[in-house]
Amino acid sequence: MDRTSPPPARHDAMPGTPADAVERRGVDTKQLNRAAWTCSLGSALEYYDFALYTLASALVFGPLFFPAQTAEMRLIASFGTYFVGFAVRPLGGVVFGVLGDRIGRKFVLTATVLLMGVASTLIGVLPTYATAGYWAPALLVLLRILQGLGAGAEQAGAAVLMTEYAPPGKRGFYASLPFLGIQLGTVLAAAVYFLLLANIDRVTDGWGWRVPFLFSAVIVAVGIYMRVRLHESPTFVRLEKRAQLSANPLKSAVQHSKRSLLIGIGLRMAENGGSSIYQALAVSYLAGVIGMKGPIGALALVCAATVGACTVPLAGRLSDRFGRVRVYRTFAWLQLALAFPVWWIFSQGNVVASVIAISVAQGFANWGMLGAQAALLPELFGARHRYMGVSFSREVSAVLAGGIAPLIGATIIATVIALHGGDHAAGVHAWVPIAAYLVVLTLITLFTTARMPETLNRDLDDPLDAAQEQPAADAETLARHA
Repeated sequence: MDRTSPPPARHDAMPGTPADAVERRGVDTKQLNRAAWTCSLGSALEYYDFALYTLASALVFGPLFFPAQTAEMRLIASFGTYFVGFAVRPLGGVVFGVLGDRIGRKFVLTATVLLMGVASTLIGVLPTYATAGYWAPALLVLLRILQGLGAGAEQAGAAVLMTEYAPPGKRGFYASLPFLGIQLGTVLAAAVYFLLLANIDRVTDGWGWRVPFLFSAVIVAVGIYMRVRLHESPTFVRLEKRAQLSANPLKSAVQHSKRSLLIGIGLRMAENGGSSIYQALAVSYLAGVIGMKGPIGALALVCAATVGACTVPLAGRLSDRFGRVRVYRTFAWLQLALAFPVWWIFSQGNVVASVIAISVAQGFANWGMLGAQAALLPELFGARHRYMGVSFSREVSAVLAGGIAPLIGATIIATVIALHGGDHAAGVHAWVPIAAYLVVLTLITLFTTARMPETLNRDLDDPLDAAQEQPAADAETLARHA
């Protein structure tokens, strides 16, 4: 099929069909398992860097880099640097998305490990405000920008590569494995902070806070070694052999995938926004407002990530059985139902109940969406601009939801305290507007799931997006899996 050939008439290839044979050609079990292992562990190592910064923003960066402010303003400033990393992620998504569709998935996955790992290691040698004044937060922002550029393409590339590697009937499961790395990286980062925060004064006043970031140097070496041994995606190889690579993936995505891009952004509002609300804002709320001292927040994230490590592949497998949209919508409804009860539990100050609540809300409801999303987003887009479409939609939503959510939450807390005459204890009442904010994000996603096509087992060589298919394909695909 050359560039001018008409698209295939069928897009919902099932195992055993000719399209399925095309998907499997050139990919043996050894290659598939190596790709799964490399993408999963590589994502875990890279997300260690990301989760590390999230925890540091919530727990230690305020007094280290913004000591001249009140506690509330330190939190806002700290989450401001956190947001900067998200703000540049669409740029990283575009740059690396073009490279991923033009040069290959493997190249980008290697480059992102290098960029993020080096930035995180350098954070570990930064001077603090006490040593360098305003240069300290300025350098922190610069390194956070570099970190954000790398993060803007890592998860998108891993999901695309595994979706293109896996056979149709198992795409949801295999594509979810790189997202399992998010939980593993979170556990590693939270466990490190759990140990360090046993003595919070030493962590903030001495060198202890630097140790987790310096460990990123090891991550760079291991990550690059793993990624250079990875085989290229079979779908990309076929496009390259047929001379069907897009000359301008960004232009192609903007011209032909407007609806798919909006769908991808809408899907991520609940998942990415909810993840940041629990992983960054809830930890800060429990420590700074409720007064749970020491490593309780880190412990809660370890428990949530442990639950998530089981939930993500389960959700991916369920999406292979019942359809991507149906499973995604179910977990979104669950997050909606839990929003107010979970944040009320946080406000009560019970340690055990709070740890259980965040484990269920994030570990099961929120990360269930992540597992179902793994193959869904790559299947939304046509072959020639798939990396661009996935990375751009993921990272725009990361700005609109995940990046700004902790900043909005911190502002809500500061506003509630100000309305109560500066009484810091009044910040506990911020749980109501924060929960309402989470509900709004989740409603956006639920609306999106009602307006999108089913993508289960599409032919990934198809140049068309799923949204350009006939509506009847959705019903036929789901009927076979009912």
